[in-house]
Amino acid sequence: MTTFVDRVELHVGAGNGGHGCASVHREKFKPLGGPDGGNGGRGGDVILTVDQSVTTLLDYHHSPHRKATNGKPGEGGFRAGKDGQDLVLPVPDGTVVLDKAGNVLADMVGHGTSYIAAQGGRGGLGNAALASARRKAPGFALLGEPGDLQDIVLELKTVADVALVGYPSAGKSSLISVLSAAKPKIADYPFTTLVPNLGVVTAGATVYTIADVPGLIPGASQGKGLGLEFLRHVERCSVLVHVLDTAVLESDRDPVSDLDVIEEELKQYGGLDDRPRIVVLNKIDVTDGKDLAEMVRPDLEARGYRVFEVSAVAHLGLKELSYALADLVAKARAARPEEEATRIVIRPKAVDDAGFTVTREDDGLFRVRGEKPERWVRQTDFNNDEAVGYLADRLNRLGVEEELMKAGARAGDGVAIGPEENAVVFDWEPSVTAGAEMLGRRGEDHRFEGARPAAQRRRDRQAERDEAQRDFDDFEPF
Repeated sequence: MTTFVDRVELHVGAGNGGHGCASVHREKFKPLGGPDGGNGGRGGDVILTVDQSVTTLLDYHHSPHRKATNGKPGEGGFRAGKDGQDLVLPVPDGTVVLDKAGNVLADMVGHGTSYIAAQGGRGGLGNAALASARRKAPGFALLGEPGDLQDIVLELKTVADVALVGYPSAGKSSLISVLSAAKPKIADYPFTTLVPNLGVVTAGATVYTIADVPGLIPGASQGKGLGLEFLRHVERCSVLVHVLDTAVLESDRDPVSDLDVIEEELKQYGGLDDRPRIVVLNKIDVTDGKDLAEMVRPDLEARGYRVFEVSAVAHLGLKELSYALADLVAKARAARPEEEATRIVIRPKAVDDAGFTVTREDDGLFRVRGEKPERWVRQTDFNNDEAVGYLADRLNRLGVEEELMKAGARAGDGVAIGPEENAVVFDWEPSVTAGAEMLGRRGEDHRFEGARPAAQRRRDRQAERDEAQRDFDDFEPF
């Protein structure tokens, strides 16, 4: 049964925003007391968070589809819908988030690090929030936006200070078992280690982690054996330790040739040239192993390697090795730049950025793309004529009609708003003046005339200012 997974494809869906409510307050002797529809709730986000208690992506291997809850719709009486609950997915320290094309979206290192993998949809505004002095009784509300749907890839890269690399059965698992409290599986056959093992070593005042990576063989960087699957686990390590078998039984192998093979695989994988290396000649408790270690040690030292002769079984040379590793780890930590405080990056829009584009396609169709027009289309109930008119007014004030004229659009030409796979297409009918002025005071009920107290007039003026602000600024509905 699989117990360790370090790469999964995850399908996440954020919650949809709740729809706004179109409602009119009614009570005895006051059948039309004004709009009181509440806003819809925000959809829940899908958030990845580093949790130190999680060491594998196994849960997501078995259940790759995850979705947050939707926001609740608004209700009458100014009651806003409840926000959807965020879905928090714990991931191991060292998880890299990628898109389907392999682009890195987030590198999650450090307990508590979070990344929003899918953004919840905004809740739709109720008719109470859409009311203004010009539109006292809107007979419509805005729909909630759908939440993001994302297909992402999670890759785990072990966070450790030291990585043990070498051929299968070189004694890496035995070495980590005596240097730390880790209890990996140890047996006398190749590829006993099928997953990376982590151990914690204390050497004086330095505490560091050590990783035992499954054995490498020639061609590992191209996918032979288990190497390609687990070479990523050495990327974050500060020190590489070559564990060489001095009691190898194969006649065509020796510690020096083994070292050359492993170094070539690391070179082919790439990105590891700057890591300091230490060579460990293991199994010197065997007579032939001790003799071979003494023979090859001068050649290895001539190449510039620090060489340690050890025996994991007889516990020989382990103290010197652990302190040498602690010294290298301490130097690597000291050389790292200090963590910078979180910075807020502000990227103001260009002064000539209209927020949308109008392009003419080969078939004569005019396509409008932009965050605001596309969002407004998603929020519109096209079964409600008044809501469609409100959308026309918003697009008009944004300048879409003017840009269509500049692009050469004429009455009756097809106009699409949104991407090709999910666009709203209509025949364009240009207006002479802005939509709101041309269409008059849409949504107004004259039965309200002459019955507006001062407080209501103040609310109307404020609602009109709020409407103008919503049209030209990015905002987060409450």
